[in-house]
Amino acid sequence: MSDQVPAPAPIAYGTAPEGKSRVIVGVLGILLGSLGVHNFYLGFTKKAVIQLVLSLVTFGIAGIWGFVEGIIYLVSKDPKWSVDAAGVPLV
Repeated sequence: MSDQVPAPAPIAYGTAPEGKSRVIVGVLGILLGSLGVHNFYLGFTKKAVIQLVLSLVTFGIAGIWGFVEGIIYLVSKDPKWSVDAAGVPLV
């Protein structure tokens, strides 16, 4: 039996323990919202794939959805728009 303390688990690549940036999410939503990039960034993969497919099917018209979401992420104080998929608050 050893008295050694195990090493702490490494932090996964691409995750920030303090949370993701609200500004980055907003800008991604405004510029690349039609591709669902902001939702991929936040971890909402299913929603992001739906946005991507709808944008392809409607030849980009559904990109308005991502643009509006980007603005909402920048200005809203509602808890729904202030966390990522893991429930970590945006900074």
